[in-house]
Amino acid sequence: MTTIREAVAADIPAMHGIRTSVRENRLSDPGLITPADYREFMKTRGKGWVCTMGDTMAGFAIVDLAANNVWAMFVSPDSENRGVGKKLHDAMLHWYFSQTRTTLWLGTAPGTRAAGFYERMGWQPAGTHGSGEIKFEMNETAWISRKGE
Repeated sequence: MTTIREAVAADIPAMHGIRTSVRENRLSDPGLITPADYREFMKTRGKGWVCTMGDTMAGFAIVDLAANNVWAMFVSPDSENRGVGKKLHDAMLHWYFSQTRTTLWLGTAPGTRAAGFYERMGWQPAGTHGSGEIKFEMNETAWISRKGE
């Protein structure tokens, strides 16, 4: 059974394990993101969710309400192509747009499966971000129309 629930501090080790196991959008230095970073983004700046399949964490997502961006959304390689990303995405955007009407943005590497996923979910390219990442945006109107599909 697949379950989406709010992330808690005890989830951080498994979340970081997923974050460092992905095949694309890999961290150049996994030590750059600490447990304190996860806690700050989950509790102070925004909110996080995990997707479990049985007793196993399959993915997680964290949205940063302070900066209006997706801080992280990752699916375990073992759980890809099972709808985990869509479920996390939808839970995250539902909560985000219940809190604010401000356009949400994210950055991801071009030509990746993640970029294709966000395009399929209705995100619009909006230039570049950081070191050559594609910047995507989702506004409330697009989200509401997407939910109706």
